[in-house]
Amino acid sequence: MIKIGIIGAGRIAQVHARSVSAHSNATLSVVSDPVEQAASALARANGARWTLSADDLIADPEVDAVIICSPTPFHAEQVLACAKAGKPVLCEKPIAMDMDTVDQLEKDLEGLNPTVMMGFNRRFDPSFAKIHSLANEGAAGKIEQVTIISRDPAAPPVEYIATSGGIFKDMTIHDFDTARFFLGDIKTVVAIGQNLDPALKDTGDFDGAVITLTNAEGATATITNSRHCASGYDQRLEVFGDRATLNADNIRPTTVRISNGTVTDGQDPYLDFFLARYEAAYSVELDEFLSAIDEGRKPSPSIEDGRKALELAEAAEKSARTGSIVTL
Repeated sequence: MIKIGIIGAGRIAQVHARSVSAHSNATLSVVSDPVEQAASALARANGARWTLSADDLIADPEVDAVIICSPTPFHAEQVLACAKAGKPVLCEKPIAMDMDTVDQLEKDLEGLNPTVMMGFNRRFDPSFAKIHSLANEGAAGKIEQVTIISRDPAAPPVEYIATSGGIFKDMTIHDFDTARFFLGDIKTVVAIGQNLDPALKDTGDFDGAVITLTNAEGATATITNSRHCASGYDQRLEVFGDRATLNADNIRPTTVRISNGTVTDGQDPYLDFFLARYEAAYSVELDEFLSAIDEGRKPSPSIEDGRKALELAEAAEKSARTGSIVTL
């Protein structure tokens, strides 16, 4: 039984805590958060202890591995602390706020042989993973175009946006990793940022974006993002090849449809936001992390995947601000 410590007690930490509690080979041992009420509430709900100090959690002998759910500015230093303590770590996205921090982290990790997994959970979504498996088997043939649609049901608080790193690092980062999952390394980035939501006009960030990525072979990925969507949490994926097109559509609680005098083919709303839509993905992600620990191997996605996704985020920001094509 692998004893897990979770750093952070916010919304994403609650998702990971549920996955840990439900796993047959894991138990939640300790939760840390500088807000005592948050730490104690999450710990008590899962039969764990709590502390206000991430350093205390990392040093605790009752913690075998760590899941980092703290704000992004703390990720790099906490990954390094876990590596120095010899504890495997699953770190939520992004790996850091800027590339300089990632460069320094990689230097500091040299010689420590760390086990670090990045929390790009879209790779583990059953539908997306099935498409990836089919693509690897050649079902689509040569991949020419990937289309990723990701729209949130509503924008986060303005206060959150101010410290999030912006839409590309906070939201699109998952889609950048998904694009690389199918196309490999990206060579050019073109992004158009949108400011269409009056409530977010003073944040200095975009509330929507359309990004085109191109790899060395000329295959493209088009990513469409929005901070709001009237129909709910819109999550779709299409992989188009010279042999077939593979699609993953939005998921609903049931497949029931109703047709009457006011609506035809009416269906349930999409699953509500990432907590429900990607719950299975978080579970499979945890299983990969724990299996890698048991088997003594490096998990995937890695720090390098985190680095490349952040590189794409910064390139997209530059392209959206300048109107230029950014070559990597």
